[in-house]
Amino acid sequence: MAAAAALPPLPPQFKSIQHHLRTAQELDKREPVVAYYCRLYAMQTGMKIDSKTPECRKFLSKLMDQLEAMKKQFGDNEAITQDIVGSAHVENYALKMFLYADNEDRAGQFHKNMIKSFYTASLLIDVLTVFGELSEENVQHRKYARWKAAYIHNCLKNGETPQPGPIGMEGESFDLEREEAGSSSHHSGTTQPTSSSTYEANNTPTTNFTGIHIPPGAHAPANTPAEVPHNTGVTSNTIQPAPQNIPLVDPALYSAQSAGEVHLTPEDFARAQKYCKYAGSALQYEDVSTAVQNLQKALKLLTTGRE
Repeated sequence: MAAAAALPPLPPQFKSIQHHLRTAQELDKREPVVAYYCRLYAMQTGMKIDSKTPECRKFLSKLMDQLEAMKKQFGDNEAITQDIVGSAHVENYALKMFLYADNEDRAGQFHKNMIKSFYTASLLIDVLTVFGELSEENVQHRKYARWKAAYIHNCLKNGETPQPGPIGMEGESFDLEREEAGSSSHHSGTTQPTSSSTYEANNTPTTNFTGIHIPPGAHAPANTPAEVPHNTGVTSNTIQPAPQNIPLVDPALYSAQSAGEVHLTPEDFARAQKYCKYAGSALQYEDVSTAVQNLQKALKLLTTGRE
């Protein structure tokens, strides 16, 4: 999106949102909906940080112009006009990023692209806060992804072999600016940070992640979410979709009819709608397992009044 270049230099006060803005730029062509919500998150967060300093007001004003332009361009997209659809879309993309990195990690395939995918997944979970409070599951995924990015990065930097999968957390520091300095084909002109942005994993309480819940489909993400950099020696064509494990469908649901005395509340209808939206969004990523599970939940709720 050409408008992205129109942003003035990022004020130092907004250092915490620089990577969300960079992610927006990277996704403008591939995932404009996700890019839109990355900018919305940056806008809302920036307003809370400083909306009075002249340089901050100028920056936020330009960012608002970008959001308005995108809204006009994609105004007929339900993921922009309806929060429930937008939330499902962003969450599914974040999960796709997370699962790609998690699969690479568990397979012992450690490289810069999977580190970036872990870190980007954590940023996109930040973005989900524009729709409301995060679920505990997403809080754990964000914590784990951010820590994994720092842990693997530091292992590779120090010539050590990372331990795959969930292990006990230790304090780690991950400097994304320095990580990308030598490998990016171009630096974003959006943020122009005055100093490096470092994620300190030891800001997170020490936790043992051996029991972390990995969502359905974790062993078979449909496609690679991030473009594989040329310098990894891997081409996108070498990463093939794995066969998907489709959950068994309850035979009773095939002939399901609403019980006569089922009284559905407005909250029930909203939850059923949410399940259907999640299923639709999952299908955009060819994630059949998640789609089937959500459709089953919606059907059970509508026919029994229970989940």
